[in-house]
Amino acid sequence: MGHTPLGYRIENGIAVVDEHAAEQVQALYQSYLSGDSLRTVANKAGIDAFHAGIGRILKNRHYLGDDYYPAIIDPDTFAAVQEERFRRASALGRIRQPKEDKVSVHPTTFHIIEGAEFYDDPFAQAAYAYSLIESEVYTIGDK
Repeated sequence: MGHTPLGYRIENGIAVVDEHAAEQVQALYQSYLSGDSLRTVANKAGIDAFHAGIGRILKNRHYLGDDYYPAIIDPDTFAAVQEERFRRASALGRIRQPKEDKVSVHPTTFHIIEGAEFYDDPFAQAAYAYSLIESEVYTIGDK
């Protein structure tokens, strides 16, 4: 398994609710919904963690209950916290929108005319060979 989330302990290979820590997690969620900052909710809940750690607790889906972990947080509270997190992030401009791909137009067809001249100078021969290439550039709507 990996790290056991706050609010649980493992007994005989089974995750069980640690009542004291579960109360802290529940207090954390309720305090966050009341409008407190992450640092304030951690202090009120008695949890010694940094900003990022509290954020991970607030978005941890194990608290809803799954095949291994029993539920500590009800689905309505969890959903309300996720909406509040999104609302706060949006208000601070921390939601990144994907950038639209720019449409690039590149030459799509190349033609080369058969050459008949040969030069002793390799640079002159290369310049001549490149002069034989014709390209057509298509724009959107062509073709």
